[in-house]
Amino acid sequence: MRIVVFGYHDIGVACLQEFLDQRANIVAVVTHRDDPGETIWFDSVAELATAQGIPVMTPQEPNAPAFVGEVRRLRPDLIFSFYYRQLLSPAILAIPPLGAINLHGSLLPKYRGRAPLNWVLVHGERMTGVTLHYMDARADHGDIISQRAVPIAIEDTALTLWRNLTTAARALLAETFPLIVAGRAPRVPQDHTAATKFGRRTPADGLIAWSHSAREIYNLIRAVTRPFPGAFTFWDDRRIFLWSARPPRGRASPAPAGTVLGVGVGGALEVATGDGVLEVLQIQPEGGAEMDGATFLSTMRGGASARFSSLESQVVEGGRRQH
Repeated sequence: MRIVVFGYHDIGVACLQEFLDQRANIVAVVTHRDDPGETIWFDSVAELATAQGIPVMTPQEPNAPAFVGEVRRLRPDLIFSFYYRQLLSPAILAIPPLGAINLHGSLLPKYRGRAPLNWVLVHGERMTGVTLHYMDARADHGDIISQRAVPIAIEDTALTLWRNLTTAARALLAETFPLIVAGRAPRVPQDHTAATKFGRRTPADGLIAWSHSAREIYNLIRAVTRPFPGAFTFWDDRRIFLWSARPPRGRASPAPAGTVLGVGVGGALEVATGDGVLEVLQIQPEGGAEMDGATFLSTMRGGASARFSSLESQVVEGGRRQH
């Protein structure tokens, strides 16, 4: 059985390694060239494939007729997509006689679209997972083969959840691939009436609205913390990144949203929100060092009576502050 893999990122690497361990016949790997403007914090599908002697292709336009012809000449029986960043055209999907299969990082039909890892944390979900499904012309829309749930702990960040999803993705492929090869894999239509869809996120989406609750702001911080661009606010005209916070404990907010109340347990910076008090553990002025709350108050002018700028007083376009 001939397989072409479209893949990128850690999940692409984990799933390709699972195929190698199962001695699958991978005739080519299609991946992306790394973007020099992007922080590359994840493993390389291209490096793994090259080390195993598998041909690697990095087309700028995978749906261009010339590249579709290249895939057709490979005569794949199956195509798999593991976190490949471009939607494959019907022309490519029609090539393999046994179908084209995608791995998506949510429990479909929930969280179709881009950045499901970040969105489930932003929304405070307690469960997510990975889904293997057949591809059709619409993103994340085809029949489901199998799913594996991944619980979300209140302390999880984007990075810890990503690692758990990567482990789950490989485990799901390991148990499902033999069924696909044998022609015994389930094929369950999605309930499209239950679908939710979310778009891509940009660094500007990390702007904190202090009028939101402490729980909502905490969820944003953990959703976009390193290795992502981070949640941020403003202290006068200076951008301030909040890299970690403590899960809210239900304290009432005694001051207007954004007011810095002082320093609490373990050097946490206590900030009033629209509902409750947020305890910030790690904070970093743009261009400066990362520090705890006590150090921040001792180095920034204004003291404990100062306030962070709220969403209502800031407009951010393209990641830059606009006056």
